[in-house]
Amino acid sequence: MIKLAGINNSGKLVIMFCRKALKLVQEAMSDTPVVCVLGPRQSGKSTLVQMVDSKREYISFDSKTVRETAMQDPEGFILSLPARVTLDEVQRVPEIFTEIKASVDEDRSPGRFLLTGSSNLRLLPAIQDSLAGRMEVIQLLPLTEAEKQNSQYNFVDKLLNNQYTAETVGDRKQIMGLAKAVCFGGYPEPCLRSEKRAWRWHREYLKAIIERDVKDIAKIYDATNMMRLTELTALRTSSTLNINNLSMDLGIARKTVETYLQILERLFLIRRLPAWHSNRGKRLIKAPKIHMLDSGLACALNRFSEKNWLDYSNRFGGVLESFAIQQIICLAQWYDPDLQFSHYRDKDKNEVDLVIERGLDTWGVEIKKSVSLQNADYKGLAKLAEQCTGNWKGGVILYSGKNTVGLPVKNCLAVPFDNLWK
Repeated sequence: MIKLAGINNSGKLVIMFCRKALKLVQEAMSDTPVVCVLGPRQSGKSTLVQMVDSKREYISFDSKTVRETAMQDPEGFILSLPARVTLDEVQRVPEIFTEIKASVDEDRSPGRFLLTGSSNLRLLPAIQDSLAGRMEVIQLLPLTEAEKQNSQYNFVDKLLNNQYTAETVGDRKQIMGLAKAVCFGGYPEPCLRSEKRAWRWHREYLKAIIERDVKDIAKIYDATNMMRLTELTALRTSSTLNINNLSMDLGIARKTVETYLQILERLFLIRRLPAWHSNRGKRLIKAPKIHMLDSGLACALNRFSEKNWLDYSNRFGGVLESFAIQQIICLAQWYDPDLQFSHYRDKDKNEVDLVIERGLDTWGVEIKKSVSLQNADYKGLAKLAEQCTGNWKGGVILYSGKNTVGLPVKNCLAVPFDNLWK
C-alpha cells in the first residue's frame, strides 16, 4: 500500500493516497468556470481540492457561522468572495447556486469556483439546470484497490481493447489480499486501522451520516428506519431490488421506502444498477440490482471479517460482487467516463453481473468467489452474447483462481480477481 504524507490547511500532518481523480480536476479547471467534486463524506474530497491549489481561499460550509451567513444573504456572500475560491460541502447551502450562476455569467474565467459536495447534486434538477454549461462534475468515490496499491494498471482499458490472453501460472488456493481488500473497503481512514477499529469506524460513520446529512438534505427525521433500511440493503447487496419486500420487512409504506432509497443514493451509500435491455430481449428481467457502494461498510453491517471469507454459507459472495462493480466503475471513469453499466438477467435465471456498453459495443463481466469454475458459470455470458449478436465484443469471469483460462464463449476468458489492480 502506497501512502503519501502532506500538510493540510490547518498545518496538520495527514496521510494521503494518490487519487486518480486529481488529474481530471486539474484538466477541468483549465477550461471550465465551475468544477464540482462529488462523493461520499470521508472519501477524501477536502484533501483532494486542497492539493489542487493550496493557495486558493478555502471555505467549508460545515462551519455553522459560515453556513448561516451564506443562507441569509447568498448574493452578498458570493460577491464577497475572491476571484478564485474553493467551497466545501456546498449541498448544505443550495441557496448559493443561483448566485454562482449569476457571478459566472459575468465572468466565465476557468477555475473560478471549485466546489465539493457529499450529496449527488446531479440528482437535483434545479441545481443541475442552473449551472448547465457552466459546471463540470467529477466523482470522487472511495479508494479503489488500484489507488491503494498506486497501480497504473487499468482493467477496463485492457478488457475493452481485448488484451487478455490465456495464461497458466500454476495453482493456488486463493488470491492473497482479496479478502482484506473487500473487508476494509475504500474509505481512506479505516484503511489505516486494524480490522476491529475499521469495523467500528464504518458503523459510527453511517450513524453520523443518517443523523446529520439525511436531516440536512431531506428534512427526514426517521433515523431508525433509515438505519434499518441501510442494514437490509447491506444484507441484500447485489440482489435484485424488490421494494415491496423491503416495505413489508420494515413495516413502512412502499412510497416511503422509495424515498429513503433515493436519499441513500444521493448520499453515495448505495447504487442502483439498471437492467440491460434489448428490443429482442422479451424474456429479460427489468428490475435493477441494488449495491452497497462501499464493501467495507457492507462488511461492517453484515458483521463479516476476513476469517469469514472461506465460509460459503454466508452472503460474502454478494459483497464481493458489489466490491468488483465499484472497482470497475471507478476505473472506467479514468478510462472513458461515457461508458454505460447495467446487469443482465433473463427469466430462465441466466445472469451477467455487469454489462459494459460503449455505443452499441457490449462486454460482460461475471463475478465468482470460487477458485475453480463450472460450465454453468459462463452460461450467462453465452446468453448475453447471443442477445447482442454482432455488437458482442467479449467478456470475462473474475474469479479467485490463479490462471487466465479461455472459455467456450466468443472473446471470453476467466481472469484472476487481482487483475482489477495489477
